[in-house]
Amino acid sequence: MIEYRGCRTRLLYAIGASLCGVVLASGQAAPPTALTAALRARVKDERFEIVTSIRGLPLGVRDELETLFGSSTLDIAEPGAEFRITDKITNPQLPSRRLVAAGCSIEYCLVYYERGGRAHTWHVALFHWTPAETRLEWGGTASGGLATIDDVRNAILSGAIKGPASSW
Repeated sequence: MIEYRGCRTRLLYAIGASLCGVVLASGQAAPPTALTAALRARVKDERFEIVTSIRGLPLGVRDELETLFGSSTLDIAEPGAEFRITDKITNPQLPSRRLVAAGCSIEYCLVYYERGGRAHTWHVALFHWTPAETRLEWGGTASGGLATIDDVRNAILSGAIKGPASSW
């Protein structure tokens, strides 16, 4: 009987661990792999107003970034601020990402940021947002050196953004 209980306990732990993995994986939204023609037209035609700080992004976009990053806090520094650019952690309190450029229209927000670590990368995320709901529409990996939201838009339209990103 003791052997049976041990097996049952191990089975319950294994089931719990599997369900935990499913719940964690479902928390990260995966954008579509290709930019659709309709979404490309929206990016081309939208009038993105420049956003100069994290706090300037709509609350729903900040919440979705948190979910995308898989963290309980918004792990991103302001433009030009210090962040963990390499995997050598000299200050663990620094964010691992830094906002480079962002812009929002009435319905969409484009966010371009860099992520430090072993491989320093740049990412673009396009969100559809309303006061009632925000969702990640598309995103991918970008090259460094884009300075403005117009640079980001042009990179998207030229096909220079490779998506989706394997890690945000």
